[in-house]
Amino acid sequence: MGGALCIVHAVLRTQGDPARFGYIVSKAVGNAVTRNLIRRRLKFISEQAIHDGFSGAEVVFRVLPAAAGASFAELKGEADRALRKIGRFDEARVDASLPGDARPHQGGAHA
Repeated sequence: MGGALCIVHAVLRTQGDPARFGYIVSKAVGNAVTRNLIRRRLKFISEQAIHDGFSGAEVVFRVLPAAAGASFAELKGEADRALRKIGRFDEARVDASLPGDARPHQGGAHA
């Protein structure tokens, strides 16, 4: 999944496995101070996601140079959006593995 500030790669694991995060912040993003600031921000965002119950995936954030000028709120918005998409993909995978009668009802009327 890509955005203006980072590219997010994910490998889905078994539901309930602890989430793991990695960060790729190259020298193209900025000097050491800038790179470490962005990494610390992403680490904080990741810790919040784990605290909120995110699990079952290994996620890598590859930071793009545009992130050097982004605010914390912008970075958090993009990271949260990517994590929500990963969560949706994980739910779809779990639903697809259930037999047809065991899948949650998606709405609509029954006769």
